[in-house]
Amino acid sequence: QVQLAESGGGLVQPGGSLTLSCVGSGSIASFSSMGWYRQAPGKERELVASIDDRAIRYAGFVEGRFIISKESAKKTVYLRMNNLKPEDTAVYYCYVPTAWTTFWGQGTQVTVSS
Repeated sequence: QVQLAESGGGLVQPGGSLTLSCVGSGSIASFSSMGWYRQAPGKERELVASIDDRAIRYAGFVEGRFIISKESAKKTVYLRMNNLKPEDTAVYYCYVPTAWTTFWGQGTQVTVSS
């Protein structure tokens, strides 16, 4: 079984920054591929960023504001979010894809509001 624990969400003013963290544990061989999705109220879950040993990918709406990084040995992925906008308000979910399924964390709420 795999567990993913996110932290770092909260309330921030427009233009502010947050860093999300996700620590993994469990019985899969590798956490080399990890990433973040988000889901806003009334909307579908969407990819924010992903990282593996070969590439980093960002959604178009990131526009250079977010940075994803990971420490594979610690089974940890980070998402540094700068210049946050009200439309970034959502629950952010960490995920780990494997050959047979995708594991998800419980999510952490990010609210951008003045």
